[in-house]
Amino acid sequence: MTPNKGRENMAGKFRTALLGALAATAIAGGMVGTAGAQDKKEMVTVVKLSGIAWFNRMEEGVKEYAEATGNNATQVGAATADAALQVQLIEDLIARGVAAINVVPNSPQALEPVLKRALDNKIVVVGHEGATLQNVTYDLEAFDNKAYGEHLMEALAQKMGGEGEYAVLVGYLTSVTHNEWVDAAIAYQKDKYPKMTLVGGKLESAEQQQQANAKVRELLRTYPNLKGIQGSAGEDVVGAALAVEEAGLNDQVSIVGTSLPSVAGAYLETGDIDMISFWDPAKAGYAMNVVAAKALAGETVKSDDDLGVEGYEKVRVDGKVIYGQAWVDVTAENMDEYDF
Repeated sequence: MTPNKGRENMAGKFRTALLGALAATAIAGGMVGTAGAQDKKEMVTVVKLSGIAWFNRMEEGVKEYAEATGNNATQVGAATADAALQVQLIEDLIARGVAAINVVPNSPQALEPVLKRALDNKIVVVGHEGATLQNVTYDLEAFDNKAYGEHLMEALAQKMGGEGEYAVLVGYLTSVTHNEWVDAAIAYQKDKYPKMTLVGGKLESAEQQQQANAKVRELLRTYPNLKGIQGSAGEDVVGAALAVEEAGLNDQVSIVGTSLPSVAGAYLETGDIDMISFWDPAKAGYAMNVVAAKALAGETVKSDDDLGVEGYEKVRVDGKVIYGQAWVDVTAENMDEYDF
């Protein structure tokens, strides 16, 4: 038996045992309907890709939600960040008749048709990092993306002394959230720091450290006076730091962006990465399932509602989009406070 199969069998036994233990109280707890155990909700979170720290951490939150509520909440993702593979995963979930699909889209546009089919099949759909999604019940954002992008640019501008050439990285040009961050950052820079200059356009990292490294190495050859880099995908800042280190420009180039201490910690400690910001993917994974469960129960999420998750205690709702206040900044000084 492979380790994965073993874990799957153990998880299946655990879910079965847990369902039996909860059956007597499930109606009062809102976990199943009057038909009993067969109504236990299957809720699946579809992430951009599996096997990277960001989504490994998100899966911890999904599992925590499952343990806390008794709902069958799980996470799936393809081996690569490919919208077509996400579409196939969602098609399979529709065929299975799951109760809810949470999705972190690689390309919101590419997913719209399959998400519409999910809604047409009475499946609750909750997006994350997809504020432009139309075919969802709700989209949950950790914070206002414009404010976050401006925040990252202010941090970078301070490190650069408000002048010089800088570059930005996104996972994909189709990644709506990443582009909202950098678009806001660039607009903020033009307004507040006119002596700074964007070079190289938006560089795609494909959510991979190696790709970010290659793009930044090429960038440094083209723009040897580069002074700053802002990354969007979780691996961007590390790929950039490696490229800067290889070029011997550690003291010249400042780096800020979205990542996790477990990913960027070594470079935060040396000062090669100046600051990372993030929201806890585990809390987002948990909160998505809370929103899905509310929708399945016929409840409406409203502004000022408390989702019972840190960072989402007083949400703001704009149409279908739910905003929390969940970002944190980490430097060498406080990185030890976070164990993920």
